[in-house]
Amino acid sequence: MKLLLENIKELVQVEEQPVPFRAGKEMAKVNTIKNAFLIIRDEVIEAFGPMYQLKDAYIDDDLRLEIDCSNRLVYPSFCDSHTHLVYPAPREKEFVDRIKGLSYEEIARRGGGILNSAKRLHETSEEDLFNHAMDRITEIVKMGTGAVEIKSGYGLNTEDELKMLRVIRRIKETVPICIKATFLGAHAIPQEYKSNPAEYADVVINEMIPQVAAEELADYIDVFCDRGFFSVEDTERILMAGMKYGLRAKIHANELGLTGGIQAGVKYNALSVDHLEFVGDAEIAALKDSETMPTVLPGAAFFLNMPFSPVRKMIEAGLPVALASDYNPGSSPSGNMSFISAMGCIKYNMIPEEVINATTLNTAYAMGISDNCGSIARGKIANLFITREMPGIDYLPYSYGTNLVETVILNGEVQSF
Repeated sequence: MKLLLENIKELVQVEEQPVPFRAGKEMAKVNTIKNAFLIIRDEVIEAFGPMYQLKDAYIDDDLRLEIDCSNRLVYPSFCDSHTHLVYPAPREKEFVDRIKGLSYEEIARRGGGILNSAKRLHETSEEDLFNHAMDRITEIVKMGTGAVEIKSGYGLNTEDELKMLRVIRRIKETVPICIKATFLGAHAIPQEYKSNPAEYADVVINEMIPQVAAEELADYIDVFCDRGFFSVEDTERILMAGMKYGLRAKIHANELGLTGGIQAGVKYNALSVDHLEFVGDAEIAALKDSETMPTVLPGAAFFLNMPFSPVRKMIEAGLPVALASDYNPGSSPSGNMSFISAMGCIKYNMIPEEVINATTLNTAYAMGISDNCGSIARGKIANLFITREMPGIDYLPYSYGTNLVETVILNGEVQSF
């Protein structure tokens, strides 16, 4: 069965020879085709090119649908490589506390933040968690996201971490978008372990990881390695334990200071190191020529009024950069990747082409799926979106706050909402 998109004003992020990611100066390059067509067969992209190359041979009895994309752009779906979208309830009261002057760390010390979500999650049924998360999945799909990584981390005990991961597995089995699950038992230190964080790290290593692995509930393992959370020493112990069970590392790093999280991530071949509000020369040197994707979370820095990561310095040093939403109830309550794109331009001085690479191909790499997602290439999964009428690629980040996604296609199927 075939699906034909024709008269596309501009087909964006086209790859004849796919690459895993783009770095440095290459991030400013995005291949597009104007007045284009694209053909999808079953779940994958079969062919594309300028309209004058569309032959009658492409049109046969197998064709089931034609979509006229006049004055519209076609993009690969956003890949959101860092979210916490399985959670029990929002935390708007803490939002008000911050307005009144309390810091993120002060709120956490008072039992708020992650510990607040952990308490509520313990009291919430698996069914309710699933239903709330499905609402959020529908929300982000409508805004163009076709792949998302979801972390646990609001359980902070074995039973509740497994509950979260089972919800993520059920979501995987229910929705057409690509989902990766990350075990984040080391998201915060529970109150009863505050005086001995290493003891809680032992629980993560000896109790949680073996059970997560036994049920095959996670693709990756993550640790919040930062001031007031997990030390580099405990982070490395947890990552080593995860690696023994085949769980590749991803790390929350350097959100609150130059705490060594980036270097620990590179040392253990982390797929990505995320947040990165604090990045110096030593961190850039560690990331250079590594296989670790630096991932910046503009929504969190914006929402918490934190320093913005030195993205320009990183790109000029030759690094790749990914941008993800950090969708969560406390520090980034939005999964709108178009807004993240706008933030990339407005607050990080990225040009639109860099933002496109940072939210599609590079985030696909940070999820371990760039072989199948993140660009328009033959043989890749047909996850893409058609915009409303708009002049060109500069308009999407310029028109921040507006949902310009008109049609969503996932696994070759037009989605209805």
